[in-house]
Amino acid sequence: MNGNYFYFAIASLLGVMTVLLSHIPFLLLTIIYLYLLYKYKKYSTQQLAIVICLFITFFLTSLHAVTTNKTILSDSTTTFAVAFTENTKVDGDLLQVTALDIKHKEKLLIRYKIKSESEKETIKNTNFYGRICHISGQLSEPSIAKNPNAFDYRNYLASKQVFKILESAGNPLRRCAVVKSTPLTMIKELRFNGIHHLERHFPPEIAALSAALLFGDRSMFDPQVLMDYQKTGIVHLLAISGLHVSLLIGMVFYLGIRIGLTRQFMINFLLVVLPIYVVLTGASPSVIRAVLMIFLVLLILRWKKQFKMLPIDAISLTLMIYVFFTPFIILDAGFQLSFSVSYAIILSSSILLPRYQQMISSMIVISVIAQIAALPILLYHFFEISFISIAANLLYIPLFSFVYMPGLYVLFFIQIAFGNTPSIFINVFMKIISLANRLIAQLADLSFAQLITGRPNLFNLVIYLTIILFIFLLWEAGLRQKRKQKVVLLAFVLFTFQTVWNWAYPFGEVTMIDVGQGDSILIHSPFGDGTYLIDTGGTIQFEEEEWKKPAKPFEVGRDVLVPFLKGKGITNIDKLILTHGDADHTGGALAVLKELKVKEIIMPAVADPSTLDVQIIQEAYKRGIPVIKVAEGSQWKNKLSFFYILSPEKNYQGERNAGSITILANIGGLHWFFGGDLDQAGEERIIKKYPNLQIDVLKAGHHGSKTSSSEAFINTAKPTIAWISVGERNRYGHPHHEVLERLSDTTIYRTDRHGAITYRFYQKSGTFSTFLHKIKQ
Repeated sequence: MNGNYFYFAIASLLGVMTVLLSHIPFLLLTIIYLYLLYKYKKYSTQQLAIVICLFITFFLTSLHAVTTNKTILSDSTTTFAVAFTENTKVDGDLLQVTALDIKHKEKLLIRYKIKSESEKETIKNTNFYGRICHISGQLSEPSIAKNPNAFDYRNYLASKQVFKILESAGNPLRRCAVVKSTPLTMIKELRFNGIHHLERHFPPEIAALSAALLFGDRSMFDPQVLMDYQKTGIVHLLAISGLHVSLLIGMVFYLGIRIGLTRQFMINFLLVVLPIYVVLTGASPSVIRAVLMIFLVLLILRWKKQFKMLPIDAISLTLMIYVFFTPFIILDAGFQLSFSVSYAIILSSSILLPRYQQMISSMIVISVIAQIAALPILLYHFFEISFISIAANLLYIPLFSFVYMPGLYVLFFIQIAFGNTPSIFINVFMKIISLANRLIAQLADLSFAQLITGRPNLFNLVIYLTIILFIFLLWEAGLRQKRKQKVVLLAFVLFTFQTVWNWAYPFGEVTMIDVGQGDSILIHSPFGDGTYLIDTGGTIQFEEEEWKKPAKPFEVGRDVLVPFLKGKGITNIDKLILTHGDADHTGGALAVLKELKVKEIIMPAVADPSTLDVQIIQEAYKRGIPVIKVAEGSQWKNKLSFFYILSPEKNYQGERNAGSITILANIGGLHWFFGGDLDQAGEERIIKKYPNLQIDVLKAGHHGSKTSSSEAFINTAKPTIAWISVGERNRYGHPHHEVLERLSDTTIYRTDRHGAITYRFYQKSGTFSTFLHKIKQ
């Protein structure tokens, strides 16, 4: 059966995907797969029966997981008895912790707003395990994605069997009883104490790195450092990888043999320790994969010494066991990356790697194989890749494997054993970490090294996988001159075809992005003929005490707008149009300027720009971006669209909302009105100057406030469709019912109810769609 487990694993995955992704396509794919096994692998009837049985087994297991993966709790339930199942997370004045409701056996995410700095310190240093606590609060559902390609928190939690968030009315530890700890709880307590021991006894940089590499916890990392690691394609090194696990297990086995223990004893010892190690390190997909593989190999050594398991069989069995118990894990990016890269390296090891005997060349080849295998997954989840990731991996893999990993273990055990770590060791590690972090920050700032392609669709994913398969087949066949040319050509197509696809796409779109209580509208013309962004949304930051501030405060520009644009494959903004200086319209501009190439910024020609406007202008000058002040009469056009500025008048000196840039545009065969927060007085000035104004689509002013969208304006313009950008349950009561009544004869689209709203067009006709689909007036 050697080698057949790989084909069994594919059948198992197909069974899961048929349930979790799409029934008909994957069922058809399974039939084709069975035919290929019969035709080309010459599978016997018995072998085909095994494959079919595995498909059915994993299909039924996944179907059961889907049907049972739902809440049984009613929102009216307000009191719970819970046992905590994971480490607490304290960020600013917010506590989050996962717990199990004892009565209903359902996991909850508990959130609590911490009342004081002293309470925060108490909670941070308290071990929540081994307690049953009675908590009162209000249940709510996790938030959903409201823009294309956005992170869906509800689906993320559901994959972990968490369906409800409990907003605790008081400190979760207020009414608790201590219970006897189970072995699993004791291991989790050990992990909690180890992480907090690091935090108390080491500098923040060493503590953060140690917690990540020893216990799989990255909560102490500076968010900017994490971002730098992600941009350079080496963030995987901050997770406990298969390489780390193998090195650690190898060191333990070697030391055991060296001190006189038998091989049989060490095998038995590791079989006991490995499951404990999984819990100690947070049970990430990469750790589970590595530990399961090693566990299977050790079991075979323990019971069947005469039987040898090929690496491809070990990883295939590991995948089948893992997916059988947790089918939803196939949707996890960490799982996908861990197994795809491992499979690529294992499948290449017998043919490709023996050709490269020198250490440096071997490392380069492994890194290239890993990057090619991970490419479709990275683009699907993160929309971009770094061209310097191979070089960064060559520098940092040895650093992590041979300096950080053993060194940090030694520091930790010295601290545990002697209660103190020599300052010379601390200083040396601080200098190494500081130097490495500075270098990675500089590499992350190399914008030319980032390739943003957008999220590939199913067709593009198939193209990616096909090209990658041909690259590996040509490489394995031997890189003679003609094959080298083919591989170079395929590699060029691999990294450019989606960019060309985006450029050659014949459809355009106008999308009102859901940025909460703010405005942001993308206008993207066909064939890359013009990309314009009207406003950027923004998060209004209130002054808070230092202890209340989260490590990485939510910021609309960075956390919503930039991912949306990158997910579309947009790298250049031809015109960034900032209608006026309010934070909910321009607050995200700095993030856009930092992450994307902006060719031109357009602002209103007002006499008194806001403080935020001044900051944006200063940042634009630093980056060499021209800032153009526009007033009534300014205009521009591209092949299919025309834009005309209706207001403000030049050197406008009135109230800021009334001085919003107001644009009349002809896009996709429709007339559009974009007016920022223009008030009724501004609207009246426009209809006096343009009494024959006709509008098909109105972007309602000021988020549906009653100070905009006057009856006279609507009766004159006669829009058939109204777009309202407004935050859910906003404190302003937008949109006001008076405005909705004035717009009663139009079709109303609202971001609070519909999420992102898109008009997709070809030439002069198009269709409207909403991300959340359901239309409500």
